Amino acid sequence: MTKALKDRIRQKIVADHGALFSKGELNFKDFENVAKQILDNIAYNEGLSLSAEEKNKIINELLDEFIGLGPIKKLLEDPSISEIMVVGPDKVYIERNGKDEVTNITFENEGHLMQVIFRILEPTRRRVDESYPHVDVGLKDGSRVNIIIPPLALDGPVVTIRKFSKEIKMVDDLIKLDTLDRHMADFLVGCIKAKINIIFAGPTGAGKTTTLNVLSSYLPEEDRIVTIEDTAELHLNQRHVVRLEARQANIEGRGEVTIRELFKNSLHMRPDRIILGEIRGGEALDLLQAICSGHTGSLAVIHANAPQEVIYRIETLILTSGLSITQEAIRRQIAVALNLIVQQEQLADGTRKITHITEIRGLKDGEIIMEDIFTYDIDKVDSKGRVIGKWITSGITPLFLSKFKKLGIAISEDIFRKG
Repeated sequence: MTKALKDRIRQKIVADHGALFSKGELNFKDFENVAKQILDNIAYNEGLSLSAEEKNKIINELLDEFIGLGPIKKLLEDPSISEIMVVGPDKVYIERNGKDEVTNITFENEGHLMQVIFRILEPTRRRVDESYPHVDVGLKDGSRVNIIIPPLALDGPVVTIRKFSKEIKMVDDLIKLDTLDRHMADFLVGCIKAKINIIFAGPTGAGKTTTLNVLSSYLPEEDRIVTIEDTAELHLNQRHVVRLEARQANIEGRGEVTIRELFKNSLHMRPDRIILGEIRGGEALDLLQAICSGHTGSLAVIHANAPQEVIYRIETLILTSGLSITQEAIRRQIAVALNLIVQQEQLADGTRKITHITEIRGLKDGEIIMEDIFTYDIDKVDSKGRVIGKWITSGITPLFLSKFKKLGIAISEDIFRKG
């Protein structure tokens, strides 16, 4: 009875009280009053006997659905959960401590799940429908949401939420999580301050955007920082930050603004630093050329499984984007423009670690020369499934270390001693 009653109240709210949704932010008290009145009227007219507890439960669930995010609200509020994966109305999975778990949470039906999806999309400029059945959006707290619906999703709407962690703010937080060690942290913070050009690489879910976000907090307060993202995830606290986000086409297929267009525009905005949320296409060449023309200290993210793959992926993205440039010219640009690759991975036990900090040291015989400065060496996986390993220093001193000295950035060369 409760499920059918909730469905009737929901339909009546939408049909008869549309004004509630035309005021921008939905008012909690107004909605609660309307829902209670509809419930009381139905109960009185049909002689339903409902306890105060049952009424409150129905109203609170409707409030969560229309004002919050329904059944997944508690999952979003749980700091131990890093990812929420909804597969149709009957299956909700989570990632906790790097491991997937199935929950007992369900939606009433596909309509209920779609109502929550529309609630997610309401504050954004994005939409999802049959003509555009997939979308990426960001929540207010910085969490990233991917939505894909039928006919592309065969088992009902699929929602994947990668939660933004409020607990990870400084490098000390990453050290506590065993993402890197103190020497690596001091080195990377120094690189940020010294305007070293860094690519953060890794597969999906490795934590590379979180690491970028943390290290971005060490950018100088006085810098004018421009961030360019497909879906806004970065949250910088400096006073002079310009945030740009790509836009999808409207229902007529017009109005799309790509990452590459935003990047080109950013060069006219007098940025001191450019942060590119993800390299996906021809903007890879624009980034290299911008760095060569003086926009040093640029930071970017790319999907790649190893430092060497970063080079191959950049080459491929540029060559397949229709730009007229040879592979040799691309490699020359990479060798001149990029300094460092920070490779991050999610290991078998669910932990996320920086596995390589690799310097790009130039070009020889047409090949990019790369040297690992720090690497993570796995010794074993113990009986409880935990990965046991340690970070190793290669003994290589970065070629760009002279920049640290010129800018007065103190760092001991002892951290580069082999061991």
